[in-house]
Amino acid sequence: MKHADLWNGLDKLARVHNLTASGLAKQAGLDATAFNKSKRFDAAGRPRWLSTESLARVLDVTGSSLDFFGTLATPKAAGRTVPLIGFAKAGHDGYFDDDGFPIGDKWDGVRFPGLGDEAVYALEVAGDSMIPVFRPGDRIIVAPGVEPVKGDRAVVRLKEGEVLAKELGRVSTRSVELVSFNPTYPVRVAPRSEIAWMARILWASQ
Repeated sequence: MKHADLWNGLDKLARVHNLTASGLAKQAGLDATAFNKSKRFDAAGRPRWLSTESLARVLDVTGSSLDFFGTLATPKAAGRTVPLIGFAKAGHDGYFDDDGFPIGDKWDGVRFPGLGDEAVYALEVAGDSMIPVFRPGDRIIVAPGVEPVKGDRAVVRLKEGEVLAKELGRVSTRSVELVSFNPTYPVRVAPRSEIAWMARILWASQ
C-alpha cells in the first residue's frame, strides 16, 4: 500500500463518521494535529507513515475492521448501495432467509463506501445495550456469510424473533455467550438450539 493510499484511507474513514482528520485523532485519544496533512511528511519532504498503534486506535474507536480500512485505502473504493433494515423490522418473519440475509423488497437502501462484492447489509441500531460502542441510530454493516467467533461483534437472531447486537464471549457447540458493552446489561447465554443465525459485524457508521 502506498503512503498516499494509507492517508487517503484515513481521510475517507473520518468522512464516513462525519469527522475531520483532527476530529478522528481526538476521538482516538491522540493529539488533534496527529493526522494533519503537514504531519504526513517531515521537514525534508520524506513521507511519514501512519503508525500501527495510531491505526489500531482509530479502528477501535470507529468499530472498523482492518479489511474495511484496506478497501477505503484503495483508489477504487467508491462504495455501493446495500439493504438497510431497522432492528424492529429485523425481528419479524419474512425479512431474512435461513442464512440471515435480507430477502424480498421490504427494505430501504443506503450507500456505503469501501464495499466490494461481498454479501452484506446494514442494520440500524436500537436500544442502549451496546453503548458506547454502538448507539441508537448507528448503522452497522453485517456479513451473514462470515461465521463469527469469540471476541467478534455480531448480530444474533433468536428463533423467537429477537435480534441482538452483542460481542461473543465463550462459543461452544451447545451455547453462545452474548456480552453487552453496557455494564448494566448482564451476560446472556443462548443455547444453540434457540439461535436462528449469527452474522459478524464488519464496522459501524455513527
